[in-house]
Amino acid sequence: MDEITLQMIHLLKTRTDIAKEIGKIKKNIGKGVTDELREDNLRGKVIALCKDLELDETIATKFLNFLLNESVKVQSSDKQTHLSIFLKAKTLEEQGKKIIHMEVGEPDFLPPPIVKSALEEVFDEGFLKYGPSKGMTVFREALSKHISNKFNVKTTSDNIIVSPGARFSIFTAITTLLNPGDEMIVIEPAWPAYKDCALNSGIKVRTIGTTLEDKWEPSVEQIKNSINSNTKMIVLNYPNNPTGKILDEKVQDDIVELARKNNLYVLSDEIYSEYSKNSWKSVLNYNYEKSIVTQSFSKSHAMTGFRIGYAIADSKIIEKMAKLEALCLTNVSEPIQYIAMKALEADISNNSNTMKNRLDVLIQKAKEIGLDFVTPDGAMYIFARVNQNDFDGVRFANSALERGLAVAPGEGFGNYKNFIRISACQDEKILIEGMNMLSNIMSENK
Repeated sequence: MDEITLQMIHLLKTRTDIAKEIGKIKKNIGKGVTDELREDNLRGKVIALCKDLELDETIATKFLNFLLNESVKVQSSDKQTHLSIFLKAKTLEEQGKKIIHMEVGEPDFLPPPIVKSALEEVFDEGFLKYGPSKGMTVFREALSKHISNKFNVKTTSDNIIVSPGARFSIFTAITTLLNPGDEMIVIEPAWPAYKDCALNSGIKVRTIGTTLEDKWEPSVEQIKNSINSNTKMIVLNYPNNPTGKILDEKVQDDIVELARKNNLYVLSDEIYSEYSKNSWKSVLNYNYEKSIVTQSFSKSHAMTGFRIGYAIADSKIIEKMAKLEALCLTNVSEPIQYIAMKALEADISNNSNTMKNRLDVLIQKAKEIGLDFVTPDGAMYIFARVNQNDFDGVRFANSALERGLAVAPGEGFGNYKNFIRISACQDEKILIEGMNMLSNIMSENK
């Protein structure tokens, strides 16, 4: 037994070295890290071999998923995303350089005025201690009333967990509900954190690629064909980051029904819902007991630095997530929870109107300079293809940053090397200045 185990380790080292070399080749020829067709082919061979060997295919495919994930890790070690560009931009700013930020989804306007007064009064209110890992009871009760009224669904405080940003709720949902070797479906282009959280937890991501030509509409049939005995979750993010896409309601209905039939969790990231320009339907409205919806104050209330978000799910799911949250951070800061609770009282409709107007300006300028994109249904971005020979979004983003303009490379959201994501989170004058700068840089690169 020991000898076989040691042989497996030797083979793992050989496989990892080969994966690194393949990763270099892929990068040189502009090919994405994940190749779903090749993986499916290999998965079929493994399953066929299991039948010949009379081996449980679930165990074998979990082991395969571990190997595939290791390949993804070694081939993605130097991947650049919107966050890496943002961090480089902040460093340049510290050195005195002026940067126009169009790479991150961070509204430049202030939180509601009630947040300022809440900052002043929280000390006297006494919300300064350790608290429940799920969040302060009074805050969760306020959230449950807010959600029940907004979506016309029955929600109680037991269905809520408060987290330091929606990202942490996403992490805890993936980590506590899925096991290493399980599979999770992600529709791309997608915010990279879904895949990163899964990789960190040993979860295999099956990507469903969508295209600009199909207006970023996923194929329900393709999703159906990707489901197997190891599939445990599907991630939805609409309005979408980075495309601004809102799913056709019938398509969303079909996806949720697929999840029901296959007993899958549905993790729905809905933090851009306040910035919906077209008709949008929350996953909460399906009353599906295996759904987890994440929300945040970062976008809707311009409270990115406060790091406060929450998740809505069945109480049994919330309990699992709360155990990990208690282990990692005890509880979210009580003063921040109090401030967010007061922020619920604010009228944020002006934030939504402001962002929609800015997005309209961005759309108009993008059309003028000849970017190829689908007009977003919501959120705060356009995801644009640059139709130039050998265009590389990562190389372009780094070059633009040197000129004082920060945009996000499309590669961070999937296999979209010739795309960039542009954020509408600045004043209209700054957006126009940034888009003019973008046009000039593109002209120089022709």
